[in-house]
Amino acid sequence: MIAERLEKATPDNWMFPPAEGWTYNQVKDLDLPFDWELVDGVIVVRGQTKLWHDNVRDELRYYLRRAAPDEYRVNVERCVMLSDQTIIKPDVVVSDRKELEFLGVECTSVDKVRLAVEVVSPGSRSDDRFRKPAQFAQAGVPFYWRVELEDESLSVYEYWLPVGGSAYVAAPLHPVHREKLVTEMPFPVEIDLAALVEN
Repeated sequence: MIAERLEKATPDNWMFPPAEGWTYNQVKDLDLPFDWELVDGVIVVRGQTKLWHDNVRDELRYYLRRAAPDEYRVNVERCVMLSDQTIIKPDVVVSDRKELEFLGVECTSVDKVRLAVEVVSPGSRSDDRFRKPAQFAQAGVPFYWRVELEDESLSVYEYWLPVGGSAYVAAPLHPVHREKLVTEMPFPVEIDLAALVEN
């Protein structure tokens, strides 16, 4: 009876994972009244975001999409499979479209991800500053941006994964971008950060 009940996560049992944790196949069809991620087999509620956060996220996608070469795809809140028990949704994801089954992909495999971007909000500070960059680096994602609202201005912290490394280092030339983001990685892009938070 217990084995049957825990075969799939449901709105009634999602908060009681089996001892070994939930897997993607057990939770992928779960319909809950809030957004969530799967972290080490446990469903974690994603916090509510403010308007500025969503606007910055959407504008970053717009500029990245315009700048991206044809071999890349840019999405917002696309689920990324780090493992069968860890599925997270970065605010913006740049992935390699080669060998990506466009009509069949439910969750992007982390080996396709080239850049993960997180826009930090009050409820996600620890995750975006510590947990997620550590997970993305361990999984081999080459680039990570952390976007912070500081005194009503945006700052973008740019991180690179050294070849053979398992932890990010600050981008060597411009580790923090203010007013304007200009980088060559993972492809050349220039973004007016001040314009993203104008009313």
